[in-house]
Amino acid sequence: MVIMHKKTKKERKRITLIISTIIILMSLLVGSVYKDWKQILINRKLENELNAKYAALLDEEEKLNAEFVKLEDDTYLARYAKEKYMLSSDGDTIIKMK
Repeated sequence: MVIMHKKTKKERKRITLIISTIIILMSLLVGSVYKDWKQILINRKLENELNAKYAALLDEEEKLNAEFVKLEDDTYLARYAKEKYMLSSDGDTIIKMK
């Protein structure tokens, strides 16, 4: 047999206060989690962009290092200067073609 008794005003106020407090705390928790997830997504996007830039910079560094090694070779350097800056040795004839 279930005995139901009427709740007093004091009990109803206490229950209302507890439920209100729980709702407020849950709202704050959800808001905090949402803010954190939003920041995580922004950071992941930024990380992907930075990784792409880093890979591009590594490729450029590799190309520049290869060019540097080539420029240390005197024969390559002479040929490069002749082609790029139209320099010539004694007796060379320069023919410019378009």
